[in-house]
Amino acid sequence: MTALVEVGCHLPGSSVPVDVVGAEAGAEERQMWTFRRFYGLREVRRAPDQGLRDTLGAAVASLTALPGNEHRVTHVLYARTVSQVAPAGEAPLEDVCAAAGLSRAVAFTLTQHGCATGLLALDLAGRLLDADGDPDALAIVLTGEKTFGAALQLIPESTVMGEATAAALVAPHGPHDRLLGYACRTEGRYAEDFPPHALNPSFLKDHNTLLAATVREAVEAAGVTLDDLALVLPHNVNRLSWSWTCRELGLPLERVFLDNIPVTGHCFTADPFVNHVHARAAGLLRPGDLYLMAAVGLGATFSAAVLRH
Repeated sequence: MTALVEVGCHLPGSSVPVDVVGAEAGAEERQMWTFRRFYGLREVRRAPDQGLRDTLGAAVASLTALPGNEHRVTHVLYARTVSQVAPAGEAPLEDVCAAAGLSRAVAFTLTQHGCATGLLALDLAGRLLDADGDPDALAIVLTGEKTFGAALQLIPESTVMGEATAAALVAPHGPHDRLLGYACRTEGRYAEDFPPHALNPSFLKDHNTLLAATVREAVEAAGVTLDDLALVLPHNVNRLSWSWTCRELGLPLERVFLDNIPVTGHCFTADPFVNHVHARAAGLLRPGDLYLMAAVGLGATFSAAVLRH
């Protein structure tokens, strides 16, 4: 059974107020007021002096269980939101693998699920390890991107983007953080729903219902109930969206880890993994606890995964 050996993350040192991001992106003050007042967004973390190779490399370096086990890593999956993440001629994934000594690993990227691609990568990493049949093999899932270009600064009516990154060390089995259930659905009618254009009003209306349905599917696949969940590790779009989704689910909002929304913003595919690190550090995950990771990618893909800590 797929298990997380360890999750690490890197938060850039620079905090940028969302108003500054909005001004640079040409957003209306009305929208930024809504972000601050109702969505709970205050600032995001950015790394203006670091490239993607540096921020992803810092996430890998945060994995304390990796040193001495580099030779066991057979796959590195980089989960991306957008198809182009670096200037032409640069190969950040290959550079990160070389710097980390992952010479045995087959490294590749995943796209097409938007910001939900990270959970796809987690599920796929487990499947690849299982297919290989080596009980000692490991995989690494990398998440997080840079906010280059105006279109990647914010998502209208939704959130502001940050540059935190995360790395998850995955095993085909393990005593904790075992993946019990995964669910994913893609609503192709929203395939053209990308910034800088305003989001489709139908998507905004259906978003919470579709996310809630996907959460229920993951819980059912895991053979548990919503009441069994000790914690939800969300994508950090905004607080109001999760309030509505919890209302759809009949789940107390207090069970959703929302602490990072005001200080990191939405960090592409990295959010649930960054939240995992911080929730664990805060003592919110105890041995045996069931928890759920959830994410939504424009396009639109909804994903959820249930794990046991």
